[in-house]
Amino acid sequence: MPPMESSLRRKLHHKPFNLQVRFFSSTSVPKVQKNPRIEKILIANRGEIACRIMRTAKRLGIRTVAVYSDADRYSLHVKSADESVRIGPPPARLSYLNASSIVEAAIRTGAQAIHPGYGFLSESAQFAQLCEDGGFTFIGPPASAIRDMGDKSASKRIMGAAGVPLVPGYHGDEQDIDLMKSEADKIGYPILIKPTHGGGGKVSSYH
Repeated sequence: MPPMESSLRRKLHHKPFNLQVRFFSSTSVPKVQKNPRIEKILIANRGEIACRIMRTAKRLGIRTVAVYSDADRYSLHVKSADESVRIGPPPARLSYLNASSIVEAAIRTGAQAIHPGYGFLSESAQFAQLCEDGGFTFIGPPASAIRDMGDKSASKRIMGAAGVPLVPGYHGDEQDIDLMKSEADKIGYPILIKPTHGGGGKVSSYH
């Protein structure tokens, strides 16, 4: 089974019941609820990744909603979806990075889940939280995980506490130049200096 299809199956299909033995009063009746199967998802992206998600969703019997800017009105991902919604003008900040417009499109079309694809809002904890608060299934990590893993210092502390082997380094709050030189000597050269919230190699410095 392709990785993307496996991931969508795990996230979108209902889960089996979890039965628990508990004592209830004579006036209370336990209710067993079943997680509903997702029938429609909105893909908050464009291009090849959106098309791949749509193909996988179609194989799983799930309807899809595309979003597009004015520049992408006739793009393949728009034609491949069951429905499509315009979310703004060409600049990404006014369309594919406009979280509120994307959530509004999901509400309008009755989508139950939102897939961010990659890039754009896929690593935004705020967007994931907005989806969760709106009652949508966010097909990706929970907002809390994105927040923790997006902060390199916090993520190293979390992994260290969990016993995960880490590359030697310093990630403390104290950034005094003399302390930094001392820590670099302890680590050993060469060293890589990275910003706490940097990504994709941005602002990294090799010494």
